[in-house]
Amino acid sequence: MSGVEAFDAVDVIRAKRDGEAVPEDALRWMIDAYTREYVSDAQMAAFAMAVLLNGMERSEIRVMTDAMIASGERMSFAGLGKTTVDKHSTGGVGDKITLPLAPLVASFGVAVPQLSGRGLGHTGGTLDKLESIPGWRAALSNEELTAQLASVGAVICAAGSGLAPADKRLYALRDVTGTVEAIPLIASSIMSKKIAEGTAALVLDVKFGSGAFMRDVDRARELARTMVALGTDSGVATTALLTDMNTPLGFAIGNANEVRESVEVLAGGGPADVVELTLALAREMLALAGLPDADVEGALRDGRAMDTWRAMIRAQDGDPDAALPVARETHTVTASRSGVVSRLEALPFGIAAWRLGAGRARAQDPVVHAAGIDLHVKPGDTVAAGQPLFTLSADDGARFDRALSAVDGAWEISDEAPAASPLVLERITA
Repeated sequence: MSGVEAFDAVDVIRAKRDGEAVPEDALRWMIDAYTREYVSDAQMAAFAMAVLLNGMERSEIRVMTDAMIASGERMSFAGLGKTTVDKHSTGGVGDKITLPLAPLVASFGVAVPQLSGRGLGHTGGTLDKLESIPGWRAALSNEELTAQLASVGAVICAAGSGLAPADKRLYALRDVTGTVEAIPLIASSIMSKKIAEGTAALVLDVKFGSGAFMRDVDRARELARTMVALGTDSGVATTALLTDMNTPLGFAIGNANEVRESVEVLAGGGPADVVELTLALAREMLALAGLPDADVEGALRDGRAMDTWRAMIRAQDGDPDAALPVARETHTVTASRSGVVSRLEALPFGIAAWRLGAGRARAQDPVVHAAGIDLHVKPGDTVAAGQPLFTLSADDGARFDRALSAVDGAWEISDEAPAASPLVLERITA
């Protein structure tokens, strides 16, 4: 090899800066050269900003996604003898849907390889929630993952470092250069990992509203359409649901308390909104797996989903019967007047839970599994003066003041009920 590079990063940056489409071979080179550390962080930051400002054509996003997949390993479950289907959520407040969903879908004989992440900021991480369970471990080898899919059908674990390493570098760079919001970069980041994971089908839960990554519904819709197109172009059967994240999902926000709520759903109970979204996503996943008429409600009622949950937790050394952590301190906020809860805004409650210790400000920070918030009411509920609205939990009572300041003005009690809005706004297909 001569050591002469095929392209120049400055030419690629200029093309995107001037609103041009980057040729396929130049774009593939840019991602590969960045992974090799030939292209510098400064150059890739300039390119990311140009993408944020000028966008990318569908073909460019497809090439970029494919180049990020090619930067690492690509898993295959072809020898499993089961259809594989996965779900990805863009994240929100109280979003614990993966926990009941994976075992529910797996109870129908479908394999669910759910490679998940940790929380950062106000959105909780699935792995953080499950690590509330004594003994449970997130790190599995590829061999352990495949064996568990064969025996149990569901795996929720950490993604290996070999999947789309280019994305790992670019994701960290976007975080510190103000380019996180670029839809082509979000879409290629999510989909490169999901396609590299080797699933045959994928359902996306793309959220909009106060507690969502994409507050604006039109931008959330654009992101959903972009990701569905990427999955389809890569041979992965992909659909998306556009879902409301203006109000926290369920009553529990945190880690251990979200596990408790998930187990309630698996036991045939749980909050109506969590059950509704779990069932809607399960139907989508099972339809893509060739089971459009699966009785998902029945699997919650008769205990099949719970049996799979217990087997899944045990397979990763967790004890499904162990007591979950409980916080040392609590503080309950009550209604100052009688009326109807007309607003309960997701983002401030997510920030408050984070300040209580349920989330992390830096990737290396630990989380307090017992910390969080338990809501006692949701919008549309009638309350009397003095009635509990929500309870804060923390191991250190000194955290309550900053958490309370985060939710100041985040809820409202009125004389009239709020207008009803659907939890699932739209279904998006190729």
